[in-house]
Amino acid sequence: MRPSYLVRPQLIEFVRCKNIEVRNVTLLNAACWVQTYEECTNVILDSVHVNSDAYWNNDGIDIQDCKNVRITNCNINASDDGICLKSHSDDHYCDSIYIANCTVRSSASAIKFGTRSHGGFRNVVIEHIRIYDTFRSAIAIECVDGGLLENILVNDIEAVNTGNAIFIRLGDRNKTRDAGALKNVTIKNMKVEVPFGRPDHAYEIRGPDLPFFHNTFPSSITGIPGHRVENVVLENIEIIYPGRGNDGLANMPLSRLDDVPEQVAYYPEFSMFRELPAWGFYVRHVDGLSMKNIKISIAAPDYRPALVFDDVRNLTIDSVIIKGDSKPKHFILHNTEKVKIDNEKAVWRW
Repeated sequence: MRPSYLVRPQLIEFVRCKNIEVRNVTLLNAACWVQTYEECTNVILDSVHVNSDAYWNNDGIDIQDCKNVRITNCNINASDDGICLKSHSDDHYCDSIYIANCTVRSSASAIKFGTRSHGGFRNVVIEHIRIYDTFRSAIAIECVDGGLLENILVNDIEAVNTGNAIFIRLGDRNKTRDAGALKNVTIKNMKVEVPFGRPDHAYEIRGPDLPFFHNTFPSSITGIPGHRVENVVLENIEIIYPGRGNDGLANMPLSRLDDVPEQVAYYPEFSMFRELPAWGFYVRHVDGLSMKNIKISIAAPDYRPALVFDDVRNLTIDSVIIKGDSKPKHFILHNTEKVKIDNEKAVWRW
């Protein structure tokens, strides 16, 4: 039986500390999260090597409501999230975080904001990251507990054998306060290869598999009714998908776009909507999205179109290239307005 994580020890835990430096250490097989830094200021983690896949729920690095943090030159192999920013307090938030030159292998998500996101995350730079054999998302940016997430830059990401490229989610799990906000996010210079099968099959202890049939999931950017994700820039991104989407396995046709569940209060995850109607990108409840120099490809046919935009305002598409998909219409616009697109012939306004 899986024990409660509340009674399992971590290897390192700092709470409300200042001027922390952890350098040139190797951390092996924690019983829970490997290391947590909670409400700390001025944290440096450099050349920290984590090898902790002996048990599930083993986040590699957890930064919780901290300020002025530098994580550099780290190598993370974790059977849960690799490097994870969290915010457990309404009165605190993560601020001024720099993560660079790290390698991550994860049976969950490689770089993740959340799931706990009460105060939020501000002024975060993530760059020069290499990701491999990761089950969930290469980059997961989640704000679902009423916090403010803003001013995020993600640059130079290379991910191979990773289940999902980009997952951005504004949700509302906490019904006692406003849904919060997610805005001003830039992701650029990113290349991801998504496999057909499960990418973490080599882990002895893997994350839970999904209890329903599904095709490969697209990247997604989603808000909720009345609360849109705002001002996202995607630039110089390549995502290679396997294709092979089969409407006999799972099916969400364009005629049922309104049936994609909102899942307002659900745990955020790239699979949370079950089957989605696009193989490349699914975007809903967004105000301000720029996609420039984007290349997405499939190795085999998929029954779905490449990109679906639903309830999106202020959308700019400039040089988005689709490879391997013979369908004439790649961009599906539903309840979407204020659109600038350089290839109107490939647009289907549903």
